[in-house]
Amino acid sequence: MGKLNVVILRYLSRDDFRVLTAVEMGMKNHEIVPVSLLSSIASLKHGGCNKILRELVKHKLVVYERTKAVQGYRLNYGGYDYLALKTLCSREVILSVGNQMGVGKESDIYIVASPNEEQYALKLHRLGRTSFRNLKNKRDYHQHRRNMSWLYLSRLSAMKEFAYMKALYDRGFPVPKPVDYNRHAVVMELINGYPLCQVHELQDPSALYSEFMDLIVKLANHGLIHGDFNEFNLMLDDQDHITMIDFPQMVSTSHPNAEWYFDRDVKCIKDFFAKRFNYESELFPTFKDIRRSFSLDVEVSASGFSKDLEKNGDLLHPAGPEEEEEDEEEGDNESTDDEAEQEEESLDMEEYKHAILELEGLKVCESHVNTEDQEEQKSNKTKEVINEVVSTAGGVGEMGKEFEEELQEVEDECPELMCLSASNKEFKPFWDSDGLQHIAEHRRKRTDSENTVGSTGSCSTIPPEVVRQKVRRQLTKQQKAAQRRRLQKGEANLVTKSRRENQNAIKSSVESASFWG
Repeated sequence: MGKLNVVILRYLSRDDFRVLTAVEMGMKNHEIVPVSLLSSIASLKHGGCNKILRELVKHKLVVYERTKAVQGYRLNYGGYDYLALKTLCSREVILSVGNQMGVGKESDIYIVASPNEEQYALKLHRLGRTSFRNLKNKRDYHQHRRNMSWLYLSRLSAMKEFAYMKALYDRGFPVPKPVDYNRHAVVMELINGYPLCQVHELQDPSALYSEFMDLIVKLANHGLIHGDFNEFNLMLDDQDHITMIDFPQMVSTSHPNAEWYFDRDVKCIKDFFAKRFNYESELFPTFKDIRRSFSLDVEVSASGFSKDLEKNGDLLHPAGPEEEEEDEEEGDNESTDDEAEQEEESLDMEEYKHAILELEGLKVCESHVNTEDQEEQKSNKTKEVINEVVSTAGGVGEMGKEFEEELQEVEDECPELMCLSASNKEFKPFWDSDGLQHIAEHRRKRTDSENTVGSTGSCSTIPPEVVRQKVRRQLTKQQKAAQRRRLQKGEANLVTKSRRENQNAIKSSVESASFWG
């Protein structure tokens, strides 16, 4: 939450920003990011992630935290500022950072210059200050998520303000011209004016009062309510022209508490003019005077408006003015990265094996062919057994009749066996027992075995170029995985540090035990 110091920004290398980005990515689902995860995300070419982390901690860009369960690093506002400024500089939006113009309860404002020597205002959102930590209950940035980082809330706040500012500027509202934004930083036009809270004299308070009221009604007719329309968020120039700033808390006129917010904005202007300029007027707008002509809240998705408003009427809105709401906590059903990686690796290995088989010209036989061969072998064996039994019967007529009856029973019970044997004879009419024996003896070799089963080969249907490309891709992935393991092994100083700490603890305990006897 300290001041912005951009001196070190010019001395940071590409690897430093790569590690900072890795910490930011790890904080999407980790409050404290472990070093092993940071090393894998950063994937530095020559390793040394822990050394860079120590330098970033020394410059107060990241914070090292160690608990009983885990030890790791988290990003603070200093590192987040550097990431945003680096991106804006790479886009050639800003070139230099000047003095600080003001400090608000949710942001800091600085003067910046572009490469064309144009001055802009840089607003850095810093939600989560000590005095304003009730913001999570008042804003609907995080909706139903349980745990939320202040950095992420600041990013959402900046994104909403830029969207409001751009939509209002395109429709002719008195707002600064938006230039660009990144993360929690918003670059806008620099206004030559003063906050209304610093103005003590006006030439025509009644005209300015009516102009303020007309602006509130104009916003409401477009479907928006400022929500914080007071003297701190309004600026006046030398000609008493109004400029409206600070939009993250805007709500829709469809909000359940829209009338209360509208009346509060009107009351703030009435009380300020009565207190500062001794001007009171009985003319002021009410919520019933609104004639909605545009749906600007639909375009910018203002607080209190949902896409299913016409169908269901369910609203995601912040807490009301004097009531407390209990939001139901919904668990985030997110699949872990490890499971996804295992599935991808298994699919890649299957593709790799299939590609190798296709390259060698092999083709796996289908399962139903194997089952038919097994049934054919079984039928031939049963037939041979029956024939042997019949031949051993000789000239005994009674035994022959019994065997013939048994043979007939077998044919009646299992007609499929006889059908298979008949079909085999039709397809192979020239194969008899003598011919099979002759062929087997002729082709018998010393390396052959009785249990070998031949496999039919076929040409590959996949072009060789595609097969080579798949194999090359798989080998490249394996090489990258091996390199990643080598880089992680290079962070061995963490193990050495833990061992040194354990040795010192053991040594101190032994010395204390010997001292006390």
